Amino acid sequence: MKKLQLIGLVILYTLLGNTAFASALKDITGQVIDASTKQTLPGATIFIPDLKVTAVTNNDGAFTLKNLPVKGTYLVEVHYVGYKTATQMVNLATGAGLQFSLQPTAIETKEIVITGSLISSTSKRNSASSAVVGKDQLLQPSTNLIDALAKVPGVSQITTGPSISKPVIRGLGYNRIVTLDDGIKQQGQQWGDEHGIEIDQFKSDRVEILRGAASLMYGSDALGGVINLLEPSTAPEGQVKGEFITNYSTNNGQTANSLMLNGNENGFVWRARGTYKNAYSFKTPTGYFPNSGFNETDLSGMIGLNKSWGYTHLNVSNFRNNIGFYEPNLDDNGNFVKEDGSAFTNDDYKNRTLDFPRQDIRHFKIALNNNFILGSDNLKVDLGYQQNQRRELDGPDPALFFDLKTYNADLKYYIHETNGWQPVFGLSVDNAHSQNKGTEFLIPAYDTFGLGVFAYAKKNWENNTFSIGARYDFRKNNGKQLFDDGEERFAPFKNQFSNVSGALGFTHQFSDELNFKANAGSAFRAPNPAELGSNGVHEGTFRYEIGNANLNPERSYQVDAALEYEGKIISASASIYNNYIHNYIYASNNGEQREVDGTLFDVYHYGQVNANLYGAEASLTIHPVPFIHFENTFGYVHAQNNTLNRPLAFIPAGTLRNELRFEPKLKGTNDAYLSVGINSAFKQSRVDDTFETPTSGYTLLNAGIGATFNLGKQPVKLSVSANNLLNQKYYDALSRFKPGRFDQENLNLGVYNPGRNITFGLYIPFTVAK
Repeated sequence: MKKLQLIGLVILYTLLGNTAFASALKDITGQVIDASTKQTLPGATIFIPDLKVTAVTNNDGAFTLKNLPVKGTYLVEVHYVGYKTATQMVNLATGAGLQFSLQPTAIETKEIVITGSLISSTSKRNSASSAVVGKDQLLQPSTNLIDALAKVPGVSQITTGPSISKPVIRGLGYNRIVTLDDGIKQQGQQWGDEHGIEIDQFKSDRVEILRGAASLMYGSDALGGVINLLEPSTAPEGQVKGEFITNYSTNNGQTANSLMLNGNENGFVWRARGTYKNAYSFKTPTGYFPNSGFNETDLSGMIGLNKSWGYTHLNVSNFRNNIGFYEPNLDDNGNFVKEDGSAFTNDDYKNRTLDFPRQDIRHFKIALNNNFILGSDNLKVDLGYQQNQRRELDGPDPALFFDLKTYNADLKYYIHETNGWQPVFGLSVDNAHSQNKGTEFLIPAYDTFGLGVFAYAKKNWENNTFSIGARYDFRKNNGKQLFDDGEERFAPFKNQFSNVSGALGFTHQFSDELNFKANAGSAFRAPNPAELGSNGVHEGTFRYEIGNANLNPERSYQVDAALEYEGKIISASASIYNNYIHNYIYASNNGEQREVDGTLFDVYHYGQVNANLYGAEASLTIHPVPFIHFENTFGYVHAQNNTLNRPLAFIPAGTLRNELRFEPKLKGTNDAYLSVGINSAFKQSRVDDTFETPTSGYTLLNAGIGATFNLGKQPVKLSVSANNLLNQKYYDALSRFKPGRFDQENLNLGVYNPGRNITFGLYIPFTVAK
């Protein structure tokens, strides 16, 4: 009932509370043409990111952007298949009769506008090391959202089978990565090894990945980078659009279905989506892994207004995922068996009803995103409420049960550009309350409070961009005391931390094709309550964890540089970075064990060391002729525990990905392709051998075929793809099922990553009304 009341109040505000910002309406018309032939381009998409306004060109290549402010300068981007994305800064006070001339290109159109930084700009004008994953890439076969992003150089994933993935950027994960959804930091007990991201895989139209420290923008926890999930663009004026997605995967019988509708009537915008996924146990090259299925139900919606005073959007989402787990139980021959010693059957593996133990994860979120036009300035206000409930069940009643409620508020004030300078001032506040509602305990109940203020300025001149910023953060943690069976399980603790961060950025365009960018700055991360106060068995990781209430904040000093080239036939990029982290927090085991209910667990204590991480990322795409596309990416990170003079634990192996795509023009089809890819991971022998095992290198063969067919005027996209086509046995370096992590009593016991998987996909975008 409280959730419904909250939603009702915010809806009332959204629909009625913004008239004070109203001003005269303004419509701008324009045209999109081919730069070479001067022919008009019907079906091109025009988008203003900061106003969330969209238009599509008609049969004459003309468009109208409606309900715009009467003044202000905004970045406009134009997309059309087979052409380079065009961008232009447009002054709405003088803009009229716009014309965009697009250049044909053999290189696939890349999303070049970055909105996850403080000021939306083209990638060439944004110093942050960034990558954008577009809709086409998100639709490629993957088991979850993070799995879809892990193909980007510098991005990896900590996996617990196909259903759980945690993002890792340049060797850093957990609370060192911020995930933004609907403009709000996702808060879901992300300190845990087996705690995934509670977000619908199909919800976003594109995802921006900022690699490197981003504390200036997002405060604590943005030490390693940011994953910014962008909602689909609002429908063009007067239209109702939608999409239907369905996939089936042979390895674990995974079915995934998602339906979305999106409408716009005179600036009143709305969207609704429902997604359901279901899978039975996944199969490795040596057999099925018991009780590893899952089912996921996602519902989300948005209503809002796009008007001349700006926009206000109310987003609501509800995520629920049930995931099966299996505790190692072997017979005399080393085969997995049930608790009673009986063997699993094929019907057991393909049973979609989950046994115990399992997880039940629920995440409810409501976010109100606003951008108010105040003369020539802007005020962005993002407000959020989240409730994350995580139940770990050995039976009908939860053993561990975390209930976390988080409130967020972010305000950013943008001052009109003067002499090339664009200043931004910001304030962010968050408040969280976590309770233990289960019968077992791992972390204490706690309250946290955070406050941050920052100032940032960006200067554009000729072919250069310079940015500078500073931020002050304050964070307070309050751990609650708990007595269990008359003994103190958690001692109370209170601590508070403050920090000043700074950042510098620079870009230079040598030409239209060649671009350079560099960054230097400091960042910090405050210890989280799990690191400060843990004391118990973490069932999902099969270990006993003990926190340290005297931990200090992590402090990072990072530099990076990148060189990017985009020509007519070749596009390439190369970047290097170094990240020194003082007081790096991690859990380690020195051989100590503790018996709980007759079972021995390795004891992991949280401590601190000084660490240094450096590495490189590179990409090379070659399009020698229009129908051949050859893409190559590389990523490597080297991490050292300087305090103990040994490698830092749990760091991804170097990766090399190669894909050759044939894209013929076939009569009656669009976007036809046939692809063959090789994914290689190098041997990871740089491990902390006191509690981690090395991982051998591997090479996987992948393939795919697909095309878009027109049934009348309705496009239908069909695809078939195969991952690990040769059914290769391998362990990924960050898999939690690899030897040494899966069973710490038997260091030779592991579960291979999934074997051959063939996925059949169908995607139907449609228009209901114009």
